Amino acid sequence: MEYRRLEIAVTNRDDHRILQDIRVLDLTQYFSGPLATLYLSGLGAEVIRVDPPTGDLSSDTPLYAGPEGVSVERKTEDDMGAVFLKRCRAKKAITLNLKSEEGKLLFYRLVEKSDVVVDNFSVGVTKRLGVSYETLREINSQIVQCAITGFGLTGPDAAKRSYDVIAQAMSGLMSITGEPGGKAMKAGSPLADSISASFALSGILAALFHRIRTGHGQLVDISMVDCLFSLIYDDPLEAYDQLGMTMRQGNRIPRFSPFNVYETQDGEIVIGTSNNEMWRKLTEVMGCQELATDNDFGRTAWRLENNDIVDGVVEAWSKTCSTQEALAKLETAGIPSSAIPDIHAIKGSRQMQARGMVTPLLHPTIGPLPGLAAAGFPIKFSDSETGYDGPAVRAGQHNNEIFGKLLGIIDEDINRLKDAGTI
Repeated sequence: MEYRRLEIAVTNRDDHRILQDIRVLDLTQYFSGPLATLYLSGLGAEVIRVDPPTGDLSSDTPLYAGPEGVSVERKTEDDMGAVFLKRCRAKKAITLNLKSEEGKLLFYRLVEKSDVVVDNFSVGVTKRLGVSYETLREINSQIVQCAITGFGLTGPDAAKRSYDVIAQAMSGLMSITGEPGGKAMKAGSPLADSISASFALSGILAALFHRIRTGHGQLVDISMVDCLFSLIYDDPLEAYDQLGMTMRQGNRIPRFSPFNVYETQDGEIVIGTSNNEMWRKLTEVMGCQELATDNDFGRTAWRLENNDIVDGVVEAWSKTCSTQEALAKLETAGIPSSAIPDIHAIKGSRQMQARGMVTPLLHPTIGPLPGLAAAGFPIKFSDSETGYDGPAVRAGQHNNEIFGKLLGIIDEDINRLKDAGTI
């Protein structure tokens, strides 16, 4: 097959979307996969959701958002899953029964005209459906396929099913999260889903660059557990263990002291010091400069071994200040510190607004949903445009466009495919 987009290496300077002209077939559902393809859309790719004729399961998963607000049960036909509305923005949507022979053939025709296929099926499902990389590369040798799974496509755990919390547990993240001596704890956000989506984006972009150089696509194998493990294992965990330090440190970082959350008169703040110079500045702010040269407090090793005592000194000072007073003094001294605002305050912050990181959450028929918002695209470029154009749409909304205009199927045959349950 002739390579149809090699000219992408020298794009028109007037084209301001990095992935303009890249077409993505999105077989994903729920969380990690839809977020990965959302990122691709944010970079300008044409993302086509390929749902079964019954629709995307996450669109009918609580919590719901609709004309009567947010609810745990569907109240109206217009209610849609809030996560679906966030993660399926700016994508086209078709329906296709991949279990039918005709549905498979239609998908193969789409693969011929596409650049990327993304799935987050359990291991073995793509082979059963006839859409594995081994099959698709015979149809289009330049296709890039990304498979997101819990444990990866290889290894003794490959066949195990996984959700975010399972990946957090099996990566070791939960074992080091929480208070010392307390229960293991998951992160407050589904980090395994989100981080694997980010790694999937990186892998897909790398594979597309490889295709530009070689003319060949390849399979990108993303394991949620691998992604999390690669991040947490960058920390010297064995060193903590050998020194008798507990790996589960709450809000502390075992290499730094003081480094924690501290009470103020009206809330809490985070203070982080990473060396003796910062500790000296902090003692000046607290009015106890003598501790900077004290035989005990003046040594990093002693502070690390006596974190409770050090934290007691810092909190005795922070409790004498309001949050704003404490932060003003710390920032003047150049000491990293922050209040701990909730998500509502962060949403309305001038910083988030200036960066375009908060956008209205749109419903396909209602428009902006009161009180709900979605994150903007997090990567900024000097020349290239990014962002999400349009709301999530219902399953099959672009059937006529994709099957009719892209594949050239006439209306009569599209109606027949609908009647047969193929689309």
